[in-house]
Amino acid sequence: MSKKKKKRKTAKSTATKKAPTINRARISSRKTAVQSFEPDYSYVIKDLKRIGILAGSFIVILVVLSFFIS
Repeated sequence: MSKKKKKRKTAKSTATKKAPTINRARISSRKTAVQSFEPDYSYVIKDLKRIGILAGSFIVILVVLSFFIS
């Protein structure tokens, strides 16, 4: 494997870089987009109810079957 060479930063290269500017219009538009985000999770509630009903019915079936087996 070859050796990696590290690049040295010189004072000249760091001094010429400009500080990043912030675009206020973009920031304000992002905030309004995040605030208006209202997801609809009604299908999740329906699925959780269905899972609960199925789990409860399976437990009842197992309890009933345990009386016949023993």
